[in-house]
Formats: sequence, structure tokens, C-alpha cells
Amino acid sequence: MDIIVRKIILEVKKGNQQAFAELMDLYKDKVYHIAYRMLGNVHEAQDVSQEAFLRAYTNIDSYDMNRKFSTWLFRIATNLAIDRIRKKKPDFHLEDQVAGTEDLTYYTQISADEELPEDQVVQLEMQEWIQQEVMQLPPKYRSAIILKYLQDLSLKEISEILNLPVATVKTRIHRGREALRKRLRDS
Repeated sequence: MDIIVRKIILEVKKGNQQAFAELMDLYKDKVYHIAYRMLGNVHEAQDVSQEAFLRAYTNIDSYDMNRKFSTWLFRIATNLAIDRIRKKKPDFHLEDQVAGTEDLTYYTQISADEELPEDQVVQLEMQEWIQQEVMQLPPKYRSAIILKYLQDLSLKEISEILNLPVATVKTRIHRGREALRKRLRDS
């Protein structure tokens, strides 16, 4: 994978826009998921994803070919999401109704012809609850928790994405987990 990505990036650096479209195809889902988990809103996540790819494209010459492209790209996306969180307190929540719909919230967009089995309902409710609880964390803990547990990245990768020492990442993950644990006890 890394060899393929390297070849594609060399093409992008030569100005090949089709090669950049290939890069986007490879990473668009992961970038979107990071943004969505950070922001909890479909439209905001789409905006951040597009902005992350735009920044990656315009700054491709500053990308260090000796590092993983995904780490560089995820750092851009994470920083954009954190900037957006800092600039404004979200005035929307996952449980808010989607505009122009009846009884449709951002995280209940599930199509099913028959009733969901009870265990599926419980699992979905648990995912919704976890997402709500993660959204309550301060951005610095939220990003560390999302990258570790929801994106399953290593401490080293998270350290590179957040541009922090591994020890700081460990501390943020620990404190984020403690905050989630406390919220669980209090609810």
C-alpha cells in the first residue's frame, strides 16, 4: 500500500489531478469518519473532509515522503475539526431533527423494512450513547480517544497526527477515559 501511495503522490506532485482523485478514493472514508466522530454532524464532517483534501492538495509539496501519508492527512483533518470546535460551540446535536424531515435525527438514519432485532437496537442505542458521551469531552481528549479507540491507531501515529509527545497522548487518552468513566457512573 505504501509503495502505491508513494507512486501516486509523486504523480500528484507533478500536477496529475487524476492521481489526487485516486488518493482521495483511498482515504476519503477514514478522513470523513475522523471528522464525523470529532464533530458529530454529517454536514460539518463533509466540510472538514473536503477542506482537509483541499489543504493536502495545495500543500502536497510540504509533505515529507519519508512519513506515512495517512498520518499527515489525518493530522490535517483532526486540526481542522479541532479548529471548527474551538471557533463555535456546536448549535446542533446528533439527537437534533434533520431539517425537512419528520422524526429523523442525524444518527437514526437507518433504513429497515422490518423491525430491528432487539440486540441490534441495544447495540445502536449503545453506539449513540457512546457518541454522545465522546462529544461531551473537551476537544483535546476527544481527538485522542477517537483516534485510539474509534480509528484504532497506534500511540505513535496519534502522536504524529496531534503533533504531541507519546507521553502526552497517553495522558490525554487516560484522562479522556476517566472522564467517560465518570460520566458513566453519574448517568
